Amino acid sequence: MNLVQRAVGAVVGSAVGDALGAPFEFGPAGAFSARHPVPGAGGEMSGGRGWDAGEATDDTQMAVHVAESLLERGGLDLPDIFARFQRWAADRPKDIGLQTRDVLARGLPWDQAAAAHYRSTHRAAGNGALMRATPSAVYFARDGRQATMDAARRLAALTHGDPAAWEGSAIFHDLVRVALDGANPLDELPRTLAAVHPDHRERYATVLAPGWHPGQATEVNGAVWPCLGSAVWALRTTRSYEAAVRAAIDLGGDTDTVAAVAGGLAGAVYGPAAIPTAWTGPLHVPLPGSGGRTLRPHHLTDLARHLVERPTTAERAGT
Repeated sequence: MNLVQRAVGAVVGSAVGDALGAPFEFGPAGAFSARHPVPGAGGEMSGGRGWDAGEATDDTQMAVHVAESLLERGGLDLPDIFARFQRWAADRPKDIGLQTRDVLARGLPWDQAAAAHYRSTHRAAGNGALMRATPSAVYFARDGRQATMDAARRLAALTHGDPAAWEGSAIFHDLVRVALDGANPLDELPRTLAAVHPDHRERYATVLAPGWHPGQATEVNGAVWPCLGSAVWALRTTRSYEAAVRAAIDLGGDTDTVAAVAGGLAGAVYGPAAIPTAWTGPLHVPLPGSGGRTLRPHHLTDLARHLVERPTTAERAGT
């Protein structure tokens, strides 16, 4: 499996996890398997709770806006991404996180809004930056560990003022980078954690440890560190894309985001061929703030190819 195939697996895999988990959001543990007890039997993309079958949520919608900005602007243009988020939010998406809505509606510049929210609430460590990070992880992967983790922090800071959210996104970026190289991201965790800011390293080391279980979490998985820990646990304790995503959704809680994160990682590890066609077939991504477009799996496949095939920083510099 080559780099492009793994990139497609990551981008499509994250969107599939999002859409599959959406109807179970904030439900109890085990609800997915209770409704679909036989793996591979089909019918899992059934929709519900206001979501059509195969419909992706704000997780994937925001991720696509990030991806399209990176490609159209030729790199990280934070004011452009923030403006895209604002247009998206103004176009009344079905779902938008409370923190993200507040940050985007404050009427403050791109580099002040999230910090102002954090100062006023002291609560900004949600998983809303992590949920949209798969395409940017693919885009920056070939620039190496430091560059991809730094880019993740800057992207997270657009909507999340708590550095804990920045570090969670940075870890995810690096795990995807390792998987795209064909290595086991779990084996690289010690080196990834060594690059995390010391103020947050212990917290993430705890939830990413081999013996950790989501049942040990001290916060709900709508927070960034148990969300990432739960997604990595799902990858660690299973042996296929399908099993990893099922395990993530069966945790309950913020099922679409945990499954989107787990799906991005598992998609990069196992590739697009491992994603059930019964799951990709109905997949679609309505894109508020973008002229009424709806993306299908082939659009996401093309997007992933463009993200990974762009010139690296060194190539653009001619070195």
